[in-house]
Amino acid sequence: MAVYDLEEQEQLEELKTWWKQYGNAVTIAITIVALAAAAWQGWNWWQRKQAAEAAAVYVGLEQAIGSQDAKKSRELAGALIEKYPGTAYAQMGALLSARAQVEFGDSKTAHAQLQWVVEHGIDAMAKDLARLRLAALLLDEKSYDEALRQLTTPPQAALNARFSEMKGDLLSVQGKKTEAATAYGAAIASLDKAPKTDGPNPHAPYREMLQIKLDSLGLPVAAGAAK
Repeated sequence: MAVYDLEEQEQLEELKTWWKQYGNAVTIAITIVALAAAAWQGWNWWQRKQAAEAAAVYVGLEQAIGSQDAKKSRELAGALIEKYPGTAYAQMGALLSARAQVEFGDSKTAHAQLQWVVEHGIDAMAKDLARLRLAALLLDEKSYDEALRQLTTPPQAALNARFSEMKGDLLSVQGKKTEAATAYGAAIASLDKAPKTDGPNPHAPYREMLQIKLDSLGLPVAAGAAK
């Protein structure tokens, strides 16, 4: 027994020595890990809370737009942007409200909301959609050069045809028929590259409309090439 007691005593002394040398570092490391875990849980809780609150505001925004309440919809969209900018509801709310504000005749607010999505949106598709709608708004305002600048950066592939069509519209109203034909042709080409599916082509009506726009330019060579 004495031998075992001696070995245990030696092990205990070694442990005491080790703890004196590394104890503080171990304590700090454990504390850091515990704090990190608590912070992560707190962050997740805060994100869930933000998302839940933003969802409630978004539902209110939908209802305000449905009841044609321009003032309330503008205020609720502003609340989403100011209080919950990091949520998907903020960008969706800004896009939804911008479309409604155009219908309400408030293009200034629509412009500001779309610009916010372009600059602060968390989703690439949403940002591209905001650029496209902003370009359409600027087209109506006859700010053609500024509208074209919104379309400079290539969008997500799903919006290629829409971006090219908008470029065609902008160039067409400026009398730049050759450039417009190129843009419409690019839009048609984007649709033609889409994966084929069984049954009727879902893009057929849109492609036909693009072809009409192209043909209306009166450039038979370009139109024939697109066909």
